[in-house]
Amino acid sequence: MGRGRLPALLGLACSLLLLRGSRGLGSRGTTRWPWEEEQGPMAEGEPWSGARYEAVKKHLGAVGALSKQYWQYLTCKVWQEGCEEEEEEEESGPSPGWGLPLVGQDYLEILSAWYCSFSECCQTGDCRVVNNITGLAADLSGQLHGQHLAKEVVIQAVQGFVQTPQPEKALVLSFHGWSGTGKNFVARMVASHLYRDGLKSECVRLFISLFHFPHHMYVDSYKAQLKNQISETAQSCKQPLFIFDEAEKLHFSLLDAIKPFMAPYDKKSKVDYRRSIFLFLSNLGGNTINEVALDFWRAGRAREEISKELLEQRLRMELQEPAENGYAHSHLLRENLIDFFVPFLPLEYHHVKLCARDAFLARGLPYTEAALDEVARMMVFVPKEEKLFSAQGCKSVSQRINYFLP
Repeated sequence: MGRGRLPALLGLACSLLLLRGSRGLGSRGTTRWPWEEEQGPMAEGEPWSGARYEAVKKHLGAVGALSKQYWQYLTCKVWQEGCEEEEEEEESGPSPGWGLPLVGQDYLEILSAWYCSFSECCQTGDCRVVNNITGLAADLSGQLHGQHLAKEVVIQAVQGFVQTPQPEKALVLSFHGWSGTGKNFVARMVASHLYRDGLKSECVRLFISLFHFPHHMYVDSYKAQLKNQISETAQSCKQPLFIFDEAEKLHFSLLDAIKPFMAPYDKKSKVDYRRSIFLFLSNLGGNTINEVALDFWRAGRAREEISKELLEQRLRMELQEPAENGYAHSHLLRENLIDFFVPFLPLEYHHVKLCARDAFLARGLPYTEAALDEVARMMVFVPKEEKLFSAQGCKSVSQRINYFLP
């Protein structure tokens, strides 16, 4: 339902509420209309007199004028429009005999909450921000398999950031690992728990490198467009989220173009970007992460013993090496603008089985251990000798359960 159709609907609702409020909310027995207080109740079959007609006209006019004031109040509450006029009226003093009845204000609070339940409603620039950290932690624990480091780092980083009244800079997380290990899954989960509308929220922007910025010859045009989109989103949303998928394929000048939005707060800046969140999703570092995981396995050590400090050190070394990626040539690493490197470990056979179980449950399908094993055996495992890690992670698992449909 668009805003253009709402005034008539809510105006009618306000008028009905006003009439009901005028007749005495919660009163018992016979209900009297407002004009009956002046003219007395009409007897059955009694013709309308001129005096009674004028009384009705006067009260309907009052209802119309007051409903207009209610509508202005509602638009101020929901869309922050008309608030300046309201403030001016408050400063100059209320008009004689006017003022919003308490009962009417209560009903308008209900109406505004009802509208905000299905549409973007930025009362204080929050764009339906919910910041459900408890739900995020629960879903990461229950649905993200084999990623103890990613769970720990994401929860600590996001929770600390949203609970800080005035952070020094935007939060920047860089996800690294093989395809199918859960990077996109976690990014979507962060969006769905920080914003009521998830990826569809006006406060969330998703950029896919080869889709949004495919040609390096147009990089200058991409830079201008990207900076405008980030700036406009940050101005309209108190806590915007920007996700860059396939970040290793971003031209380094694009990364440098958005550097000011991630840098520490500059008082000269017209827009405050400190409450922004940037997620970079990349396959870079996947081989390094896998080598560490394989070394631990060969040494007989559990993968849960792998520390984020060890992997972060190895990731930084690889990303700083001259290579055909934007990270190596941009200022993100040199100026320490990335707050956390989030490693995603390669997935093993039992992790793939858990992904298959989740896929069956998501579609409301029954499953057996034999079916989960069969799905897992469909995947390719590497290295050639050990066959330890799924080459595709959990990607395509949900499609493979189609073989088990009746």
